[in-house]
Amino acid sequence: MPILEVRNISFGYGLHTPFAVQAIDNVSFSIEKGECVSVIGHTGSGKSTLMQMLNGLLKPDRGQVLLNGKDINETKKTAAAARFRVGLCFQYPEYQLFGETCAADIGFGPKNMGLAPDEIRARVQKAAAIVGLPSEKLEASPFDLSGGQKRRCAIAGVIAMEPEILILDEPTAGLDPVGREEILDMIRRCRAEQGATIMIVTHSMEIAASISDRILVLNKGKLHLSGTPQEVFADTQKLHEIGLDVPSYTRILRALRDKGFDLPDAYTLPDAAKLLCRLLKEGGRT
Repeated sequence: MPILEVRNISFGYGLHTPFAVQAIDNVSFSIEKGECVSVIGHTGSGKSTLMQMLNGLLKPDRGQVLLNGKDINETKKTAAAARFRVGLCFQYPEYQLFGETCAADIGFGPKNMGLAPDEIRARVQKAAAIVGLPSEKLEASPFDLSGGQKRRCAIAGVIAMEPEILILDEPTAGLDPVGREEILDMIRRCRAEQGATIMIVTHSMEIAASISDRILVLNKGKLHLSGTPQEVFADTQKLHEIGLDVPSYTRILRALRDKGFDLPDAYTLPDAAKLLCRLLKEGGRT
């Protein structure tokens, strides 16, 4: 049984008014336990609305969201419980920090879950270690942290609730290349150490290709394309139809192939680098 199943969900803003917008339109998919799935699409494609329906913040106008086979919107109580079971970290989560210390901020969710103080402390320390936030920072004010550390602290607050599914909305937005790689490494560590099921909303084709088992492509509220990174990025025509493209590394390899070099596709920087190094060793010209 999939850990998460979405059945024909739809959601609109301002329905029955002249300003009605159909944000999600009859979308269905499922996520297996332990998967990492990226959701890509242009601004306004429905990505953030979809994520908010997956943890009960928004209720579908039609359709169902099933967590371990149970409809999360069966009652108000099940919808509220889903917010602990499906952890959602919004874009720029550091703007939501408010605790006097990092430990207080990270422990806010576990405290609201009614956990004992010892369990809260253990979860705070574990979450801080997963995101790479130094232990000496736990008693510091989150507002004294660097930008990247604030992002880690905010994400740790979601991880500390030990959700069954972790949703990260543009987790690398606004970060420099070093900070971006640190956050991606943190996501990989969280998955490895907790066996977490992870969903990532991103505008970056490179990030989607490098970290995902599968990719969902949204366009105007509909599921336009889905599959493994290889399947999604092989369908260049469907991506171009909605103004998306393949990762930059893939474009470079395809341009070289058009010039006569025998190169297959690759979707990540390490894979592309291996192919180019092989080409150079074989005497290929640049």
